[in-house]
Amino acid sequence: MPRPFRFGVNLLSSVNAEEWRAKCRRAEELGYDVILVPDHLGMPAPFPALVAAAEATERPRLGTFVLNAGFWNPALLAREVATTDALTGGRLELGLGTGYVPAEHETAGLPWGSPRERVDHLLRTIEELGRILGSDEHQPRPFQQPRVPLLVGANGDRMLRITAEHADIAAFTGARTEEGGKLVPISAGELDERVARYRGFANGRKESAELNLLIQLVSVTEDPAAAVRPWLDRVPQTTEEEILDLPLVLVGPLNEIVEKALAQRERYGFSYLTVLEPNMEAFAPVVEALRGR
Repeated sequence: MPRPFRFGVNLLSSVNAEEWRAKCRRAEELGYDVILVPDHLGMPAPFPALVAAAEATERPRLGTFVLNAGFWNPALLAREVATTDALTGGRLELGLGTGYVPAEHETAGLPWGSPRERVDHLLRTIEELGRILGSDEHQPRPFQQPRVPLLVGANGDRMLRITAEHADIAAFTGARTEEGGKLVPISAGELDERVARYRGFANGRKESAELNLLIQLVSVTEDPAAAVRPWLDRVPQTTEEEILDLPLVLVGPLNEIVEKALAQRERYGFSYLTVLEPNMEAFAPVVEALRGR
């Protein structure tokens, strides 16, 4: 039996308190299971934003999508995680990644490091969080035991191996990172290979992880070609048909989008779908159509 779908929305824009609460309540009304906050300069700080989201809502879980491990010292992060989990009544899901925007590190006065160094730091952060929060002596204590669920965003081989070893949720962007932090979508066939590589690393796990996909473009429309046309400049040497085939694109009539989501769950195992804030309203009919399937 496939896992039932879960749906998350990553809230990006900085707003005042009342607007933030209203936005979180709207996400709950639309049926989203998880309210998420990224970790980028110029966007809301993740942990206070999630505590405010918890106060405004009742049902959704709350997650970081994803924290840039390079911004964080493991001991200080453990304090944030435990406090946030306690203040949200055990609704926190911790998402971690290596970061992919060098300019943000420069602005923050933090070293960027080589790919190996950034992955080393992420792994050390995961291991230290497990050690610190797993200690009965650590204060404050997180609400959830034995630990807060861990999501790791990964694409490269070493990151997929770490994800397979440590994460409860394996998150795929359906893209690769190029110089300067630019994300370039990968084809359905390339994603097949990445998921297969992850599954190879995860072979032998006692419990299978939940697989997440970040959807970048959503449009319920009878004119899908028009909806994806602006992406032609973003993905050079790609046709409209090829863009529509990208796993991170859900564009077309509602019934076709629903069928594509079901097919991708069958093909890759993606049962947890996340959209970005600009797509929150557009994706709501898909959430309703897939609920319980």
